[in-house]
Amino acid sequence: MSVDEMRHPLTVHERPAAGPVQAVVFDWGGTLTPWHTIDLGQQWRVFAREVHGIPLDSDDVPQEDLDRAQELADRILAVEDRARRRGRADDRSSAHLDEILREAGLDPREDRHHVAPAAYRRFWEPHTRTDPQVRPLWEGLRERGLKVGVLSNTIWSGDYHREIFERDGVLDLIDGDAYSSEIGVVKPHREAFEAVAAQLGVPVTNAVYVGDRLFEDVLGSREVGMRAIWVPHSDIPADQQVTVDVEPDGVATQLLDVLDIVDGWLEV
Repeated sequence: MSVDEMRHPLTVHERPAAGPVQAVVFDWGGTLTPWHTIDLGQQWRVFAREVHGIPLDSDDVPQEDLDRAQELADRILAVEDRARRRGRADDRSSAHLDEILREAGLDPREDRHHVAPAAYRRFWEPHTRTDPQVRPLWEGLRERGLKVGVLSNTIWSGDYHREIFERDGVLDLIDGDAYSSEIGVVKPHREAFEAVAAQLGVPVTNAVYVGDRLFEDVLGSREVGMRAIWVPHSDIPADQQVTVDVEPDGVATQLLDVLDIVDGWLEV
């Protein structure tokens, strides 16, 4: 038995009984946003060049400066990777972007570190676009009298995510949200799902969870009594995958399929 199996020993027969559907909660990356394969090192090379005042579009830079920026980028990436691994080993270990930068030896309050995050966000902008099916899906859920929530494992702040949703014209449809960077636990910890249910004002067993990862999203939500819908869109890296024996309650080949799946539960 693997460590993850030992930490999550429940079977589908032992999970709490799901109640009437009152809310549908969504994972963010790879679920509400189309999956993109990202060079995680590049995000920090962009950040580090800004910290050292190196123009991104300039090749006329001393090699010594480039080496310093690369060393900083490598250091931040290593800290981020350790934080991710801690979260996998102990789902009470969440991380915030500012904490990662401090552990890498940076002070987020310094002037250059106000400029560098702006470059970092520009790097991520094309990879954070909300799927065009999200608004009609959420409007459809609202028309059925259901609440809409978001629960994400993330190092970014809740405010940053809300800015993204506002940019893409869907923030007004979110009734409650929770982010691991702010709640102190990561999925699949039960308290993550309980936190978003509390934000929505519904019993956790009366919520459905929609996500692209079988371990964090499907197993985690089912263990607390939620119904789980798997969205198998993402080419998840091998080092982020966990093998689990779990079956989702529904599978959505596109986001709008969630409406049909939920309708089947509303008719019961």
